[in-house]
Amino acid sequence: MGSPWKPFLLLFVISGLSDFARAVPARPISYAAVLRMKPDSSSSLLSSRSRPRQHHGGELVTPDWSAFSSHPLSALSLLSSPEDYRSEESEEFGPAFIQEPDDVIFPLDSDEKKVVMHCEARGNPLPTYRWYVNGTEVDSEADYRYSFVDGNLIITNASETTDYGKYQCKAENSFGTVLSRDALLQFAYLGAFSTKTRGGVSVREGQGVVLMCTPPPHSPEIIYSWVLNEFPSFVAEDSRRFISQDTGNLYISKVQPSDIGSYVCLVKNTVTNARVLSPPTPLTLKTDGVMGEYEPKIEVHFPTSVLVAKGLTVRLECFALGNPVPTITWRKINGNIPKKARLRKSQAVLEIPNIQLEDSGTYECKAENPRGGTAFKGHLQVYTLPQWVRMINDTQMDSGEKLQWECKAIGRPRPTYRWLRNGLPLTSQSRFEIVNGELTVYKVQPTDSGMYQCVSENKYGTIYSNAELKILASAPVFVPNPVRVIATLGKDVSLDCKPRASPKPRIIWKRGDRRIQPNKRIMLLRNNTLKIVNSSRADEGNYVCRAENQLGSAEMTAILWVKEAMRVALSPSRVEVTVGESVVLSCKATHDTSLDVAFQWLFNQKPINFQHNGGHFEFIQTQSSAVDLMIRSILLKHAGKYGCRAQTSADTVFAEAELLVRGPPGPPGVVIVEEITDTTATLSWTRGLDNHSPISTYNLQARSPYSLGWQTVKTDPDPVTGDMESAMAVELNPWVEYEFRVVASNAIGTGDPSAPSRGVRTKEAVPSVAPANVSGGNGRRHELVISWEPVSEEFQNGEGFGYIVAFRANGTRGWKEKMVTSADSTMYKYRDETFPPLTPFEVKVGVYNNKGDGPFSKVVIIHSAEGEPREPPTDVKAYSISSSEIRVTWKPPNPGPGKPRGYEVSYWKDVEQEEAGKKQQTVKNETSMVLMGLEGNSLYLITVKGFNSIGQGPASAAVTAKSRKAPPAQPPSKLMWIQEGNNVSLSWDPVKAKDNESDVIGYMVLLKQEGRGHNQVTRTINPSTMLSLPEGGTYIIEVRALSEGGEGAVSSQVRLVTSSGVRAKSNQCSVHSLPQSLTWTALLLVLLVPSASW
Repeated sequence: MGSPWKPFLLLFVISGLSDFARAVPARPISYAAVLRMKPDSSSSLLSSRSRPRQHHGGELVTPDWSAFSSHPLSALSLLSSPEDYRSEESEEFGPAFIQEPDDVIFPLDSDEKKVVMHCEARGNPLPTYRWYVNGTEVDSEADYRYSFVDGNLIITNASETTDYGKYQCKAENSFGTVLSRDALLQFAYLGAFSTKTRGGVSVREGQGVVLMCTPPPHSPEIIYSWVLNEFPSFVAEDSRRFISQDTGNLYISKVQPSDIGSYVCLVKNTVTNARVLSPPTPLTLKTDGVMGEYEPKIEVHFPTSVLVAKGLTVRLECFALGNPVPTITWRKINGNIPKKARLRKSQAVLEIPNIQLEDSGTYECKAENPRGGTAFKGHLQVYTLPQWVRMINDTQMDSGEKLQWECKAIGRPRPTYRWLRNGLPLTSQSRFEIVNGELTVYKVQPTDSGMYQCVSENKYGTIYSNAELKILASAPVFVPNPVRVIATLGKDVSLDCKPRASPKPRIIWKRGDRRIQPNKRIMLLRNNTLKIVNSSRADEGNYVCRAENQLGSAEMTAILWVKEAMRVALSPSRVEVTVGESVVLSCKATHDTSLDVAFQWLFNQKPINFQHNGGHFEFIQTQSSAVDLMIRSILLKHAGKYGCRAQTSADTVFAEAELLVRGPPGPPGVVIVEEITDTTATLSWTRGLDNHSPISTYNLQARSPYSLGWQTVKTDPDPVTGDMESAMAVELNPWVEYEFRVVASNAIGTGDPSAPSRGVRTKEAVPSVAPANVSGGNGRRHELVISWEPVSEEFQNGEGFGYIVAFRANGTRGWKEKMVTSADSTMYKYRDETFPPLTPFEVKVGVYNNKGDGPFSKVVIIHSAEGEPREPPTDVKAYSISSSEIRVTWKPPNPGPGKPRGYEVSYWKDVEQEEAGKKQQTVKNETSMVLMGLEGNSLYLITVKGFNSIGQGPASAAVTAKSRKAPPAQPPSKLMWIQEGNNVSLSWDPVKAKDNESDVIGYMVLLKQEGRGHNQVTRTINPSTMLSLPEGGTYIIEVRALSEGGEGAVSSQVRLVTSSGVRAKSNQCSVHSLPQSLTWTALLLVLLVPSASW
């Protein structure tokens, strides 16, 4: 610290620790509880002396340690309190539950044969535990089945007969006893159905029936379902069939033949998931007739009075027998069924989730059919368990004071109250007064200490609120002692005297050996604090506070030093900068050199966080008594008040400077459209912040559904200067919805835009934009086709928009005008059979709307349609190429209007109708086509017609052509070959065509080498040929017959594996099946021929 006071302070620290060591052994037994007190009494350092506890049956209330959190260590408290050296383990207090027993449903068939009831409490000393079942204490020594582990009760081999009931845990230590809430132990099981055979049920068709389930013994609830004939064919519920989850019975309102069979009731335990099946119940139909219609009869319904806990889901059942099948409807008498309610199972079940008090009331279900109706009413009543509104808290008091505790709970029915002290009932007597949830104890005594419980209960539940009462009794104790106080010259100073003591002690102040007498400058306050006004150097010294009660006395010494006041200078005190610049603020303190000084920078009264500021702020320590604040890359948000706080152990001084940031203007205020015309909008706005640089101009922007974002609009006046708050946007488009905004600029830049105005539409006007790209042509004969680009909705300028199409034959005077009413139209066709094809017309297209006619486009020349072809193609010829192909040729029709753009060939067999034929079109303007995929040896009729974009012309006269007979189906056989070197002599049996096949005119031999893409084809008119093998390798040979009808079937492959110098001769046929066989044959042929090289 660099101060001459350090040696003295060290001596005082050592002295204080010695005082603490002497004080601790003498503390009273209740002193350990002081950490749980709150500030209140002059007899204690802490005032309020009650704290919350954990309340079972209610919520967890967090303790309030505000007395300690508001008592930080500082230069004014140079010694730590002895409490800082104590841990919570040393705090002594009564038991408080951490975990209380919960309701348990234990499956009797569980492999784990132990039931565990949990209970745990904290306390110091550690609590001990006792358990009670149905009010009787559990004795683990008398019954080996019971054992305790910590606070938990373990029951071995539990059974319903001996262990069912309510369990309660008691926790106790030397400070008192508390009882837990009750926990119900139940057992889950599902017995077996009686094995007795069930009698059959026989009814007439159309009659209603009820099949009884009669479930076995069980606990808790079970779920019912029914099986028809065999598992798992479950009975589906609908408007005619219903399974009650209350009775378990199956109700069929109107029996049909499909219902006949054997029925089995299946029940499932909701806890164990065990299932059992009942004996079957046969359902048969009587043969003495069909049941006639009859009015509904409600067979299953909810009780006349239904009690349900708040927050649960309630299910109300209602189902009726009847013929025809009745319809179920629901209503709430004198009210509406809650919106959250749902109808289930064809409206037989009304389900209300999360039931609330307002859902109480009378509900009615009604069953109706054409024969009549019936109804049932029942009252739904919602009850609530008790809930705490006010609870009691741990309290510490001095002897003789009055204790007042109040607990309050809500519930339906209204809960009652009772009080327990250390687990035993507490009644009004002597100093104790109990009125419902209020407990008053007059003149408390140490014997009143203990654990208290307020119990609130109604017929549906019980809740507990627990608190500990401690009556204090101790001689005065000062912590810390002594106390060092540093005051500022000329300022007031207060010396506190707050001993821990009970009862409250008598206080006197002394300076030296003399008792201090109050005067105008030295005052003794009601809380025993000594206040010195306008302190001076003469006030320095030791002051002693003495506290005394009937249990003892103690003294505390307060050492007072008076120092010169500190001064702080912050410069500059006012500075203006521009966005993006940097600035340094300097803070210098003048103070007593014996004291250390600490600095803190604030922005608009809040401390600056130098770690999370985006790098804009930097704390710079220039000297021990001077610091700088660097603000870099300043933003508009950095404008404001910057404070420097300097603090010593004597006083705190604060200085402040103002930083003004010049930047682009802020957004203008609300933009209002004052007046709107067809092309203008008068706007007004409020001036935004100029950020310390005058606004020079405003920019008006507009946005419409047709614009790409915001666009700057022309204004009147132009420019809009910074002193204006109104201007007119001009040259807008009529009948367009616009939003407007305003942007301000100054010498530094352009600011953010204002918020958009509300959308407004300009008024209508006559259209001003004519259609573009007027053109035309094509069309059918005698048609004039006119097309154009439609005018965008942005330029239609109003409702009722359309087009005016005007045209006249070239050389004539009068215009013909036609109205096109659709704004989306792009074409108009005019037909007149009097004008010849390709007649030139002058054409223009105008626009109009409800306000009048707009401009026309420029005049263009458009010719009328030339029409479809008028003449058929000429010189049509057809001849067969093969059994499946016919070539057709023709010549174009004579030149004239309607020039073909392509041709269509129609063909059909002579035994067919023309409509059943096929058609093919040329890709372009070709004059020939090959028809493929034809049947062999068939006569075809063929016509040709031209077509263009307008349509088709007339067809030519039909010509005929007969496809050739099919090629022979028999492949060449008995292939034989002789190989000598690279030459192969190949022969085969001639192929003979059948009567319906084309005559053989030759043969085609295909030679291909494996692994090569090149094939060698040889044609011959004889059934033999000579082949030359170019090089060694594997070769494949195939032979086909040739005919006018095309190529015949292919022979079996001959595979040759050869090399140079090999000579082979064979008179064997090739194998016609697998290639492997062919290879073996070729190899055999080679081996049969002698060779010199071998």
